[in-house]
Amino acid sequence: MPDPRFFEDLGPAPLAELARLAGAELRAPEAGDRPIRAVAILAHAGPDTVTFLSDRKHAGDLDPRAGACFVQDRDAGLLPAGCAALVCANPHAAYALAALRLHRPRAGVGEAIAPDAALEPGVRLGAGAVVGPGASIGRGTRVGANAVIGPGVAIGRDCDIGANVTIGFALVGDRVRILAGAVIGEPGFGATVGPRGLIDIPQLGRVIIQDGVTIGANSTVDRGAYDDTVIGENTKIDNLVQIAHNVRVGRNCVMAAHTGISGSVTIGDGAQFGGRAGVADHVTVGAGARVGAAAGVMKDIPAGETWGGMPARPIREWLKETAWLARSANRRGG
Repeated sequence: MPDPRFFEDLGPAPLAELARLAGAELRAPEAGDRPIRAVAILAHAGPDTVTFLSDRKHAGDLDPRAGACFVQDRDAGLLPAGCAALVCANPHAAYALAALRLHRPRAGVGEAIAPDAALEPGVRLGAGAVVGPGASIGRGTRVGANAVIGPGVAIGRDCDIGANVTIGFALVGDRVRILAGAVIGEPGFGATVGPRGLIDIPQLGRVIIQDGVTIGANSTVDRGAYDDTVIGENTKIDNLVQIAHNVRVGRNCVMAAHTGISGSVTIGDGAQFGGRAGVADHVTVGAGARVGAAAGVMKDIPAGETWGGMPARPIREWLKETAWLARSANRRGG
């Protein structure tokens, strides 16, 4: 269930309505009146939620208590007993349309400081700062000029939030520094083909920033698609870094400027990234691993190893290949 601090609950909706909305065939018409309260991913599905299965290799992740599932015809037989099949051509798009019907991000109010915002003693707000409904800010935290703290956001104590920072859909620990222009909690990048072209997939997760983290100027951390994006304790992130949805960064990691981390990447404690390093989606970077500047990581890096190059590979291997190529290019008659 999306966090009610950040998302309004628009449900329940009868299953038949969601089927019509998504253009799906409900294979169990007797379940048409079943109330659906929320969307969920496979592992979190419950009797009053609807989920989707777009790749049969993930069928084992489906919670057997699931109430309904958008699924392609060829995979309908994989659903557990009691789970209503909503058969459609693109289950992910159907899920997105159902999510729009059942959930909506909470909106701000007209006042700069919402009446129900909770500010502990010693909080300092710069000129033009905005604090949304239900937000809370801990003792000794400074919020810079024109910063926007969105509805429901919780910021801990002794933090430093720079000018023009935007924070939404986020829980922020103590002693966190977020420098000027950074954007935390905007929707992750996700789109799929709908009935009339591309549609955005609602991003219903949060951002969790643990104690002691630093996030540099104009960096962005996207909220999760359903699960959370997590930045681990004492991690230090340079300027102009992009962290996509569902990324999980460990403790004491370092990322230099222009690093880009794609969605659903897992990074172990103490990993280091040189400037302009990039990591493809769903990759795991082990604890203590090091990624060279401008490297392009396309597959998992074991703990403690140093990789470089494009595509990235163990550093000694990359250096040998680079030296051989240079010798070959300079060889007479080569």
